[in-house]
Amino acid sequence: MGRQNYKWKSAVNLAYREVRHKLGRFLLTCVGLSLLLGVVLSMIGIYRGLVDDALTILRVPKIDIWVVEAGTLGPFAEASRIPGDTREAIARLSGITAAGAVTYQTVEANHAGRKLRLYAIGYEVGRPGGPEQVSAGRLIVRSHYEIIADEQTGMNLGDRIKLGRRSFTVVGLTKHHVASGGDPAIYMSLRDSQVLQFELAPPAARREIARGAAVLSLDTVNAVVARADPKVDTEAVADTIRRWKHLGAMTQQEQERVLTGSVVDRARKQIGLFTAILLTVSTVIIALIIYTMTMDKLRGIATLKLIGAPDSRIIGLILQQAVAMGVIGFVFGAALVTLVHGHFPRRVLLLPQDVGLIGLIVLFVCIAASSLGVRVALKVDPANALGG
Repeated sequence: MGRQNYKWKSAVNLAYREVRHKLGRFLLTCVGLSLLLGVVLSMIGIYRGLVDDALTILRVPKIDIWVVEAGTLGPFAEASRIPGDTREAIARLSGITAAGAVTYQTVEANHAGRKLRLYAIGYEVGRPGGPEQVSAGRLIVRSHYEIIADEQTGMNLGDRIKLGRRSFTVVGLTKHHVASGGDPAIYMSLRDSQVLQFELAPPAARREIARGAAVLSLDTVNAVVARADPKVDTEAVADTIRRWKHLGAMTQQEQERVLTGSVVDRARKQIGLFTAILLTVSTVIIALIIYTMTMDKLRGIATLKLIGAPDSRIIGLILQQAVAMGVIGFVFGAALVTLVHGHFPRRVLLLPQDVGLIGLIVLFVCIAASSLGVRVALKVDPANALGG
């Protein structure tokens, strides 16, 4: 019994003694692995943040039905333009409690000596389409020259910024209102956004008038959004709107599916591909490290076999090193991402279930990667322990 305990302790402690003997190399390996796994977690967090940010723009106004140009998946996946007075026709439909017109556009502006790329959302004050609350300041109350900006723009309350040919004052701030492309959102009145998006510069307007071309009406919007009575079937209302032929309609759920399945689908595939590549690289690195460690201690493994240690103990000591390396690397990688995620240009949203899943995958990868070292260890001849 004492001999069996000795053999068991020798097998279990061999990995620990070998790591302690070469602690610097082991820790350096864990640091490199933690950086690699940190990148994996960051990419998953970036994708989660991308989707959450994009859906925030959709969910903030608490809309039930999106009315867009017929034959399009607007206003996010495709361009959509409809007359502004469409909102009156939608508001009169049975089951609709409120309707408002909205515009969406990307603009660039200079602020505090740096260039900003912004996602400008125009909505009718007092109607659906804009935020119902802000993290600081107040909502828009004037019909002109006031904006609500997201904190990621770097602007503060009271700041002024020039958009187009007009200056606007920041009266409120939001948090995590970001378009799917990563541009922070600003909200302004519908009239201001229509002028910004559709009004021609004076020289261009004079040229169009001189050549007899019709100047685009400013009362054009990208979509009409509506809220429905909770007792009404929103799909039935949307189907009624579709029968008008010149308009398309989607429920909130359909709009979210379009956004996640079309607009951010390519990002999902790219991030998924890079994540798979990084996990494969991690597997290869762990396998090579474990193989090298196993080759360094072949004499010790041969000695264990000579004193009668079972193969299960030898497999166990190799697995211990592989799992320890993976766990340490994963923990430090997760801690590193948690500390620096606020400095990323895109929002990193780490969900507990994602961290747990990656942890299980890393554990599986470590076990799979140790198979190469195990194979070498099991082929060791006990007689090697007696060699010179």
